[in-house]
Amino acid sequence: MNNYAKIIVAGSPISKSNFKLFNLNGRAILPYNSGKYHDRYALYEEEIAYEARIQNPSTVLTESLIAVLKVYYKSEKRHPDTNNITKSIFDGIEKSGLIINDAQIRRMIIEEYYDKDNPRFELELFGESFYTINYEIVKKDVKDKPIEYSLPSNKKNSSLTKAKETIPRDCNNTCYICGKGNGNGQLLSANNGKMKICKECLKKLF
Repeated sequence: MNNYAKIIVAGSPISKSNFKLFNLNGRAILPYNSGKYHDRYALYEEEIAYEARIQNPSTVLTESLIAVLKVYYKSEKRHPDTNNITKSIFDGIEKSGLIINDAQIRRMIIEEYYDKDNPRFELELFGESFYTINYEIVKKDVKDKPIEYSLPSNKKNSSLTKAKETIPRDCNNTCYICGKGNGNGQLLSANNGKMKICKECLKKLF
């Protein structure tokens, strides 16, 4: 019985959500041969499937699995959300026939690293009947330099962000976003009655 497999795929991992198109009925599709940028995800999924099969010939994992995923990005800050790329990766692994269904993954550890010269992901799959997993979080003796994150530029200047910085939350007589008063009954209750928002700002939120 097969109970272990390892897959390494070179290149920067990408997220499925960034490459969806929508048809006339609003259904999400992932094109393969449109000749557009959106084809990139489908091609990446095919690459994962090919590498998974070529690196693990004749292997099929049929039982529940533990997954250890190590993702290596080019940059510390400019990369997809690591939590989102797991779906992309396991779609390709499932397509390869290495696993029956990604529902087999019952436990998973994801680790994020950086390697500007060799971005990639490394995935190990362990059969639960043969392996178990133990982990702990330990405080460091020497503190590392923190990797700090900030709001993206399109959110830094948003009216909602500015409102949060300048308008008190408990103000019931002015709009929480623009600060205008309750003229002509324009304010509506929001957030379970904790704040007021004018009709114009409410329209802009949708």
